[in-house]
Amino acid sequence: MRKTRLAKMLIDIGANLTDGMYKGIYNGTKRHEPDLACVLKRAWDAGVERIIVTGGSLEESREALELVKDNERLNCTVGVHPTRCGEFEKSGDPYKYLHDLEELINQNSKKVAAFGEFGLDYDRIQFCDKETQMKYLRKQLQLASKFPNLPLFLHCRNSADDLANVLAEFQLKGVVHSFDGTFEEAKQFLYLGYYIGLNGCSLKTVKNFETVKKLPLERILLETDAPWCEVRPSHAGHTFIKSKPLPSVKKEKWVETAMVKSRNEPCTLRQILEIVSNCRGEDTNVVEETVYNNTTKLFSHCM
Repeated sequence: MRKTRLAKMLIDIGANLTDGMYKGIYNGTKRHEPDLACVLKRAWDAGVERIIVTGGSLEESREALELVKDNERLNCTVGVHPTRCGEFEKSGDPYKYLHDLEELINQNSKKVAAFGEFGLDYDRIQFCDKETQMKYLRKQLQLASKFPNLPLFLHCRNSADDLANVLAEFQLKGVVHSFDGTFEEAKQFLYLGYYIGLNGCSLKTVKNFETVKKLPLERILLETDAPWCEVRPSHAGHTFIKSKPLPSVKKEKWVETAMVKSRNEPCTLRQILEIVSNCRGEDTNVVEETVYNNTTKLFSHCM
């Protein structure tokens, strides 16, 4: 018997809600009042059930935990983004930095959904060289091994082979988020048991669709990566959106009831669902339910 369809089945597995844009700050200049409460209301009204807030450094992970602590519909990740791995050594005590990450998880186990965001990014080595990224990828994986029930939230840009080779050394689970690689690259992660996270950056081109169509549905998760990775009219995926867009205004004309142009929000997660479903030629309701089950399975410890 088919289970009763839930009223809300969308879970955004990655949103950067600690970003200054949600405080009204753009490139260091304040343009409007903090509006995260409005952003969350739009998400809930759009059918989003839960959001996992991304942590990309020790300090950002602390901020994310503070943000989610009193909201039962929010969880977060704890980890260090590859482009920010220089912080380990800049801190003066990399061991203490790792220990502090471990303590954040230990002290907030009910709110931490995943270890991350961490991984490799060879597109932006100007922020952190490959050697440092690899060093702290391994150290974070070693730390993650202390929490075998905690999924990994992984970043991969132009580095699939190296990332997959290192992951193969560890018996862990998780998701490679914001995936924009080829299916051959995806297969490496699928073989290791990982899920693939899709957002607007995963759906820009017809070539991206070749990958998305081949992914097993039971291994797909959805995200917005807000405030980044919005689906723009110039993207190939835009033609697959069926739902009516929410009103938006320029940041200089901010109002509580509208999105800010070029600032992505979790309320747009249904667009990602529609693009994935329609480009694959599958029923949106079936994809929504399957992805929901995928998500709650991976993050079962906190959902």
